[in-house]
Amino acid sequence: MAPLGDLIAPLGDFVEKRPLGRSGIETSLLGLGTVKFGRTRGLKYPQSFSLPTDAEARRLLDTARGLGVNLVDTAPAYGASEERLGALLAGQRDEWVIATKVGEEFDGMGSNFNFTPEHIAMSVRRSLQRLRTDRLDVALIHSNGDDERILNDLGALDCLADLKAQGLIRAIGLSHKSVAGGQAALAAGADVIMATVNVAYWDEVDLIAEAHALGCGVLVKKALNSGRAKPASLNAVADHPGVSSIVVGTLNPEHLAENARALRG
Repeated sequence: MAPLGDLIAPLGDFVEKRPLGRSGIETSLLGLGTVKFGRTRGLKYPQSFSLPTDAEARRLLDTARGLGVNLVDTAPAYGASEERLGALLAGQRDEWVIATKVGEEFDGMGSNFNFTPEHIAMSVRRSLQRLRTDRLDVALIHSNGDDERILNDLGALDCLADLKAQGLIRAIGLSHKSVAGGQAALAAGADVIMATVNVAYWDEVDLIAEAHALGCGVLVKKALNSGRAKPASLNAVADHPGVSSIVVGTLNPEHLAENARALRG
C-alpha cells in the first residue's frame, strides 16, 4: 500500500467544492460513503469485504481530508458506522460535512424500516450521540421505496423540519427510490435529495435539473453502479448542473485517490 503522502502529494486539496443547493453548506464534489465501516451483510456489492480496523479507517479518512473531501455519508442502516465515525472524527468536527439518515435500521442481519415521527426524532438524537456532535449537517429519510407515502401520509419530512427548527439539523431531505418520490420531496420543500445516476441508469437526470432550478442540493448515490463502473465515468455524472456531491464508498485509499483524480481529469 502506498504511503499516505504519496497518495495526497500529487493531488493536493483540489477536489472541487460545490454549494449544497440553498442550504449554505459547501460540499466536496467527491464524498465518502461509509457503509463499509460498519456493515457487511445484506449488501449488493460484487465482492465481499471485511470491516476495516480503526487504523485502516483512519488512514482512509486522512486520505480523504488530504484530497479535499469534506463530505462523509453514514446512516443507522450502516451498522456501526456512525459510532465508529464519532470516535474517528474526534477533534475534527468542523472540518467535515456529516450526512446521515433516518427510517432504516440494521438489526445485524438485514434492514427494517420505521418512518413514524417518534422514531425519526429518536433516530436523530441517537445519531447525534453516536457521532459525538451537536448538529447533523444533513439528515435524509432512508426510503424503503414507498417514497410518496412516507412524505405525504407519515409526516416524516415534517418531523425533520421540526428538528431542523430546533437547530439539530442544517439540511433535510430524502434518499429516494423513484423519480416520483424525488419530485414529491421537491414539492414538499426538501433542502436535499439523494439521487441515483450512473452509466447504466440516467432516469433521474431531469429530476436533478428540476432540483437545481429550485435550489435543492443533490447528492448522488450508486455513481459507480455498486463498483461495476470505472472511475472515469464519474465525470459524466458530475457534468450535470445541480449535482453537489457524488458519494462513493470504498475502503481503499488508492481507489479514493483514483476517484478524485478521475473527477479532476
